Amino acid sequence: MPFAIDRFCRILVESMPDAVVFADRDGAIGFWNRGAERIFGWSAAEAVGRSLDLIIPEGLRARHWEGYRRTMASGESRYGAGDLLSVPALRKDGVRISVEFTIVPFRDEGGQMAGIAAVMRDVTARFEELKALRRQAAGKGA
Repeated sequence: MPFAIDRFCRILVESMPDAVVFADRDGAIGFWNRGAERIFGWSAAEAVGRSLDLIIPEGLRARHWEGYRRTMASGESRYGAGDLLSVPALRKDGVRISVEFTIVPFRDEGGQMAGIAAVMRDVTARFEELKALRRQAAGKGA
């Protein structure tokens, strides 16, 4: 019997090392996979039902929520399909990390926005290496 596609999708999303997070139209977390647990330090039981503020640094929240509400109301995002976004994020221990992510909008049966899923990867080490290289290059050019 062929491998069922729904089982394949469930295992893939639940088990992948990247964070997969779904938030409803109000920004409440509805899905949090093992990758999100690993990257952010919150268990699914701790994260599901809570606001995305859990992982958004305080200084970026107003801008995030402005864009999120606009996207939920209009159904349009300024980030196209496949655009890779880079932002700071927060871990449970309060440490800021750098993440890259893509978003996938979810619509209800009537076509209205129901929420957004994001697939996120921790790129902190690479970001820090790039910053060090830039500092080094700037020092050599002086």
